[in-house]
Amino acid sequence: MKLRREEFEEAVVSGLKRVPRFLRKKMENVEVVIEDRPSRELLEEMGLRSPYELLGLYQGVPIRHRGFYYGNVLPDKITLFQSPIEACCRTREEVEEKVREVVIHEVGHYFGLDEEKLRTLERMNDE
Repeated sequence: MKLRREEFEEAVVSGLKRVPRFLRKKMENVEVVIEDRPSRELLEEMGLRSPYELLGLYQGVPIRHRGFYYGNVLPDKITLFQSPIEACCRTREEVEEKVREVVIHEVGHYFGLDEEKLRTLERMNDE
C-alpha cells in the first residue's frame, strides 16, 4: 500500500496525537521526520541487510539518561521510514496503524523505555 507523502505525514501526526498525553507533555527538543527508507550506511551501522527491516529509529539521549550537564544540544530525532512501513501493509488503515505503533515505540525509546515497557505502553494505547 503506497500513500502520498502528505497522507503519510497526516498518519504520523495522528500517531503522535495518540501518544498518551502525560508523555506528550514531557517531550521537548525532539524532531520527528519521515524518510523514504534508511540509508545503506545506517543499515550497515545497525548490522541490517534489508532497508525493510527498519521501520523507525530514535537517535539521541533518552530523557532518563540526561544529567544536569545536558543542554545546548541538537534535537533528538525520531525517523519513520515510509517505504518499509508501507511494504508490510495492504490497506491505508494498516499503514495508519503501523505508523501509530512505530511512533509510540520510538517515543518510548526517547523516554528510555526497554522493550517490555514499550509493549506495555503500546497495549495502553490500544485501549
